Amino acid sequence: MRRRYWFLRTRWQLFGCLLFSLLILSLLLGICITYSASAGSSAAQRTTNLHRYPINCSAIYDMDLVEVEKSLWIRRQRVVEEVSDEALAELTSDCSSFLKIRGYENVCFSEEEQLFPLAYSLVVHKSAWMVERLIRALYSPTHVFCIHYDLKSPLQFISAMKGLARCLPNVFISSQLENVVYASFSRLKADLNCLSDLLRSDVQWKYVINLCGQDFPLRSNMELVSELKNLNGANMLETKRPSKAKKKRFTFHHQLKNSVLKKTDQVKTEPPHGIQIFIGSAYFVLSHQLVLHMNSSEVVRDLLAWSEDTYSPDEHFWATLVRLPGVPGEVPVSQPDITSLMSRTRLVKWQYREKHLYPPCSGKHVRSVCIFGAAELRWLLNYGHLFANKFDLSVDPVVVQCLEEKLQERQRLFESVALHLICPKTLKDQ
Repeated sequence: MRRRYWFLRTRWQLFGCLLFSLLILSLLLGICITYSASAGSSAAQRTTNLHRYPINCSAIYDMDLVEVEKSLWIRRQRVVEEVSDEALAELTSDCSSFLKIRGYENVCFSEEEQLFPLAYSLVVHKSAWMVERLIRALYSPTHVFCIHYDLKSPLQFISAMKGLARCLPNVFISSQLENVVYASFSRLKADLNCLSDLLRSDVQWKYVINLCGQDFPLRSNMELVSELKNLNGANMLETKRPSKAKKKRFTFHHQLKNSVLKKTDQVKTEPPHGIQIFIGSAYFVLSHQLVLHMNSSEVVRDLLAWSEDTYSPDEHFWATLVRLPGVPGEVPVSQPDITSLMSRTRLVKWQYREKHLYPPCSGKHVRSVCIFGAAELRWLLNYGHLFANKFDLSVDPVVVQCLEEKLQERQRLFESVALHLICPKTLKDQ
């Protein structure tokens, strides 16, 4: 009797597994059919339907196993081709088509957003479509965007960035471009160049946020405005006391050799004005008042000059800047460290922390940093940060699509209850 029961139970389990497998197979075949249809379409049509996968993002958010498996299959099989930098350059050659196809003509904004414009500094060097999707996710006619591209970037990428600046009236290319070398002063200088340009902008922005090409927002436009209004002039960034190992980055002279920054045995002078050096990340959310202060402060200029021969100066300059006495939004030296998790500017998943602070990476690790996958959608949106890094369309394109969809849902929800909504047609009539 037991043997018969075991046999029946095993048979039903196998039958259930077979049904589940057939369900997965049918869904994946649907993806293949969709891809086959799009592959035969024209380049213009493929661009119009940019990176739209037959995925239920709400199901992925709810961690539905079938839908998550579909996203993994898409990643493994690479069923949809990546649109090239050249395609974006070509699309932006006709601005009216670009604006219509990518939905910029339909962007509305609330009165609250109009009264609290934001500025963005984008330091980028590759993946033009990822940059465009980042801008599109943040786009509002009320904001202003400065793009700094690396002078070493591919020509088609540069052409695409210039196309974005030509088609979008509140997007511009930095007036001074750098040949960016990893960990060198040039990376910090790229952001500083954009900040100087943004100060000359006609947009009276309240806060500036710096981004790279592998960042993506975790908050809608309205949510970002609401959160930054609540800062009341404070700044948002990581600032903490350095470890002994990190101190070597700014206690020794560094110099470039064959485009690589090398540490020398030459000990640097002490920081000017008795400044205590703090460390953090390259990412910041800074008030307009602080950026104005930077331009006129002799202490800040001296700190900047002293930092030129250090390793990754962007990882100590901003963290130290907000600790300087008297700066707008000052964080007093006596106050405790503000860690990356506390500052909430950027959610980065480090491999060595995954067992302790957050779940395993569902995408791929590159130099110990997680390239996010679709299975992390819920975690990303609920962890509490404003932005996350890193995303790569060649690793997992579905997570970017689902973030776009979820942020659009949130923005539409805010717009549905806004007292006064301003849309492009309204602007044309004024």
